[in-house]
Amino acid sequence: MRLLPAPAGSGIVFRRTDLDNFEIPANGRNVAKVSYATSLMRQGVLISTTEHLLSALIGMGVDNVIIELDNLELPILDGSALPYVQAILNAGIRTQRRRRETIRVLRPVEVREGNKFIGVYPGSGYSIQYSIDFPPPIGKQTTSVDLAAETYGELIAAARTFGYKADEQRLRDMGLIRGANAGNAIILGVKGPENGPLRFADEYVRHKVLDLIGDLALAGRRIEGHVVAERAGHAMHTALVSRLLKDRSAWELAHVPVETTHSEESVAAKISGSVLASPALMNA
Repeated sequence: MRLLPAPAGSGIVFRRTDLDNFEIPANGRNVAKVSYATSLMRQGVLISTTEHLLSALIGMGVDNVIIELDNLELPILDGSALPYVQAILNAGIRTQRRRRETIRVLRPVEVREGNKFIGVYPGSGYSIQYSIDFPPPIGKQTTSVDLAAETYGELIAAARTFGYKADEQRLRDMGLIRGANAGNAIILGVKGPENGPLRFADEYVRHKVLDLIGDLALAGRRIEGHVVAERAGHAMHTALVSRLLKDRSAWELAHVPVETTHSEESVAAKISGSVLASPALMNA
């Protein structure tokens, strides 16, 4: 897989080099299925596990890019978005002349399913509050992040995906998590992580924020507003995208100055700071 520069206004586009460079734009119209990951499909061509890379791109302020890959699944790497962030920083981010378009939320849009909930509300910048409630040993966790404050690389990117050891065989029998292992996911036993230590005390909910940012990228543009999620997941994340885009009265296209949301220097400094210098992360 490789990332290529794209002209202003192109958006994020996946290109299957093994299928005559067939392209699938990363937008809500192409959402195929969501379960333990998010997949896109156009004219029968599939791209799966898109959320971590999309999260890294949005978190780092990348609006236009072509993603070339020669199979249907993006690499899981270490189960977080950190390797993508590091690769983006190594390549560099170039400011384009055309002003960035965002989706500015004008009124609340919500999705509810039993005790699960997600909503987006008017607000300056792009902020997220996420709450989870999983069986032990996770329990309840809540976190908030303000992406406008250039916090993605420091607070979210390194959070890894996770799963329960007790569910492993059942999911493998369903054809899921076939590539999951201790090198790309937190494996949870009865007493806690079997491959710890954690990178953050609340790494589980931070990873849910990571997934949410990637799924909301399918709105086609960065969101300007405040997102609240409780016990949500990929299906509800993408359902919110669909409901938001269908309700044209709930948002407007806004333009922000040409300056990048994240300066390469400031993000690199944060990423090389105390979080990524911790022994837990250096050995992950």
